[in-house]
Amino acid sequence: MDMTVSGRPFTGVALKIISTVAFAGMATLIKYVADRYPAGEVAFFRSAFALIPVLIWAAWLGDFPTVFRTPRLGGHLLRSIAGGASMFFGFTALALLPLSDATAIGYASPLLTVVFAALLLGERIWIYRWSAVIVGLLGVMVILSDYIAPTPGAPPRSLVGAGASLVGALLGALAATQTRRLTRIEPTDTIVVYFSLFTALFMLATSPFGWVMPAPVDWLFLVGCGICGGLGQVLLTLSYRYGDASLIAPFEYVSMIWAVIISVFLFDYVPTLTVLIGSAIVIAAGLFVIYREHRLGIERRKSKQAQTPTSGLGPQ
Repeated sequence: MDMTVSGRPFTGVALKIISTVAFAGMATLIKYVADRYPAGEVAFFRSAFALIPVLIWAAWLGDFPTVFRTPRLGGHLLRSIAGGASMFFGFTALALLPLSDATAIGYASPLLTVVFAALLLGERIWIYRWSAVIVGLLGVMVILSDYIAPTPGAPPRSLVGAGASLVGALLGALAATQTRRLTRIEPTDTIVVYFSLFTALFMLATSPFGWVMPAPVDWLFLVGCGICGGLGQVLLTLSYRYGDASLIAPFEYVSMIWAVIISVFLFDYVPTLTVLIGSAIVIAAGLFVIYREHRLGIERRKSKQAQTPTSGLGPQ
């Protein structure tokens, strides 16, 4: 069923911002439990219980049970391997890093997606976007400098956590690249359902490696992170039905505001100036990439219109 709605960009922006709140809630719940449970166990709850809002969404679209029909099961498997591994490393990072720092390093993922789109999908990337990617990755290095060469007297920082976050961003970019390939031939809800399903199965396979029976209150955190994650994915997808990607995508960076607020008020951590400067560089580079995507989209549409022959029946 086609649920696309045009001409309501503010609805799209609102849904996008609400999705960042849902994902921030997910990350907060994970942060509360990540030091007590293995990353694979946390990722299982995140994926398995995300299926609840996702399947409700699929039913609302009128795609249930057809959402499970796909001729590209191998493509979904590849996307889930990369995405599940990214989730595993990301949750490991949340156990070791402040939420704001993990969020900032994770912003490397959209920039790396540009690189993989060129290498794996053959997309043509011009010098402007390559320059933005390089500047953005330099911003990531600024953030990492707090971990590689910390200021004397600063609180201890986890270089392992920073590395896990960076690996998670790299794998997330691979997953996003495979998602781009799948979206050419598969409905979005099918991609989301199979990702959650396969990732839950992959993470269930880690149970022999030290899973812990959750305490009663931690069940709420673990199930809640899955519900928030699934709800965030649904809201994120819906947001792009109401406005152009070039308008909606920049609001992803609102998540940094929530990460800083949560870090300060819930975890008593104030991001360092170095992290904030590096984050600003990464965000600026990401916004420029989005801007260039928008401009190139306009140019491609104009070129296509110019090449379309006019009909002799209408006014010339």
